[in-house]
Amino acid sequence: MSATPLKGYVLSSQCPSRQILEHLTSKWSVLILRCLSQHHVLRFSQLKHHIDGVSEKMLSQTLRMLEQDDFITRKVYAEIPPKVEYRLTELGQQAAEKIDHLVFWIEENLEDILASRQQAP
Repeated sequence: MSATPLKGYVLSSQCPSRQILEHLTSKWSVLILRCLSQHHVLRFSQLKHHIDGVSEKMLSQTLRMLEQDDFITRKVYAEIPPKVEYRLTELGQQAAEKIDHLVFWIEENLEDILASRQQAP
């Protein structure tokens, strides 16, 4: 797949990539992708434990959305009580790597960003 300029199309509400961008860059999606990138396979309760502040409802909705977009897979084991595991797909791993680049950039520039906040009116 070649990279082509979007020429502002992503700004249009009709752009299909806009919905994916909104899914991928939501606060909870970013944290889920980073968490799964670090831990590889996690159960629902483990994800909830690692992601401070997420409600069960929001975690469930975000996992479902990420699964629909093929960023994660959900494996259900036929056990009692039910066991469900989540892991990144190839696409999810690629997205997590891009997010990591952004996080590293933020960390490298954090002092400047925080200083700018202090100077803002």
